[in-house]
Amino acid sequence: MAMRYGRSLLAVLLAVFLAACQTLTGSTAGENIDDARITLAIKTKLAEEKAATLTRIGVKTVQGTVYLTGVVETGELKQRAADIANEFEGVREVVNNLKVGPRQ
Repeated sequence: MAMRYGRSLLAVLLAVFLAACQTLTGSTAGENIDDARITLAIKTKLAEEKAATLTRIGVKTVQGTVYLTGVVETGELKQRAADIANEFEGVREVVNNLKVGPRQ
């Protein structure tokens, strides 16, 4: 009987501990690290591309969803940025909010 209560107490303490590991955004520390890793990898790959406008793209990752923002000169560059973002492990979705227009 005492062992059963001990296990229940342990389960409750574990649940409280795991809940405390979440940030205000609802993401765990591990998810935040993964999001930062994904964002850095995408930004690095965009910087390696020859098209200079790809380096002016904003990249933010939240729970595996990548958000691309900014202005690119052509539809092809917009698609290329989305393709690059989709290349990385851990990316669940890409929201391509890039606008096509002249450089400012």
